[in-house]
Amino acid sequence: MCNNLLLIAAAFLWGFSKMTKSFEMILIGRFLCGFNSGLGCCLHGQYLGEISPKKRRGFTSVTLSLFVNMGKCIGQIAGLSELLGTESLWPLLMAIGGIAALLQLVTLPFLPESPHYLLIQKGDREGCQKALKQLWGEGNHQEAIDDMVKEQATMKKIKPINVLELIKDRSLRCQLCLLIIIGVTIQLSGINAIYFYAFDVFRTAGFAQDRIPYISLGAGICEFLSSILCSLIIDKFGRRMLLLWGYGLMAFVLVLLTTILSLQHQFFWMPYCSIALIFLFIFIFATGPAGASFPVIVELFTQSSRSSALTISMSLHWVGLYVIGMIFPYIMKSLGTFCFLIFTGFISVSWILIYRFLPETKGKSIMEIKAEFNHLNFRKKYAQSMGENPPDKHTTCTKL
Repeated sequence: MCNNLLLIAAAFLWGFSKMTKSFEMILIGRFLCGFNSGLGCCLHGQYLGEISPKKRRGFTSVTLSLFVNMGKCIGQIAGLSELLGTESLWPLLMAIGGIAALLQLVTLPFLPESPHYLLIQKGDREGCQKALKQLWGEGNHQEAIDDMVKEQATMKKIKPINVLELIKDRSLRCQLCLLIIIGVTIQLSGINAIYFYAFDVFRTAGFAQDRIPYISLGAGICEFLSSILCSLIIDKFGRRMLLLWGYGLMAFVLVLLTTILSLQHQFFWMPYCSIALIFLFIFIFATGPAGASFPVIVELFTQSSRSSALTISMSLHWVGLYVIGMIFPYIMKSLGTFCFLIFTGFISVSWILIYRFLPETKGKSIMEIKAEFNHLNFRKKYAQSMGENPPDKHTTCTKL
């Protein structure tokens, strides 16, 4: 609720910046909006991951990607010259986000606190049961409560651990490595480079500059529709499969795009193939890795470490976006169309690591997922335990 006040303040500064002829108001508004976005992504993902049943956790968590893409589309549509993208109306265009923040500020008091937070950190069992009934309806929710109780019993600390403690915690070492791999790969997958390069591709294809915003809008709509598709299939096919198939197909498309861009001056129809491949790349990215990455990150960590994990993930996201935006023009200038092969290499390495170490998290409780990682985080102890007294895998992992 407090986070929404930042965006409302930013919208106020933007809306009156032209009237007061103050570019400082725009800069301060951008800073507040950036702070709101960074914090909002962490809060959005954590809250939705904790209030959803495990069978629908993927669908709910994907809404982060879905609504981000919807916001892009609304911004692109509102920013057209026929609507608010004019010299006189741009302050109103920038201030639109304040309406969504105000709406959220008004509706949030009617929503319950996270059941996981109430039971695990506050010890409020009655409040947890009340929140579950409000969120999931009447019924028997004892299984979900039992999973929370198990998670609470195995936590080393009741209070949340900070980022430094998370990095030092050996029991979360493998999960942390996967978080970094998934977070870095999103930025090094080439999707941001595609967006940076798209204007040049569209212009090379012969489209007039005043038509390019409409083509870019088409790419935004493609990404939004792909996010909807991802939300419908993620709980059926699983996060791991979407990541593997998505990155595999993206690497293949990047190789094709590099080939076609190298030949785009040989045939008049080659630039149109480039555009088709860009749309295909965006579709694969939004349907697979973009949608599946965030649910995986939410599910890899327990209540005490999840907030710090999301802080690391979002930091990697924003820093990676900034770095790619700064250095990609120089890479493109040095390597030309072959610059996309660098991203192909990163995707290939990440695909191998994800295939080797990431288990499927679909439909599993947080403690079941944690148990699968114990034999990786404590490999030596796990091997000794198996040699001395070979119980079943789940029992050994839970004990360790």
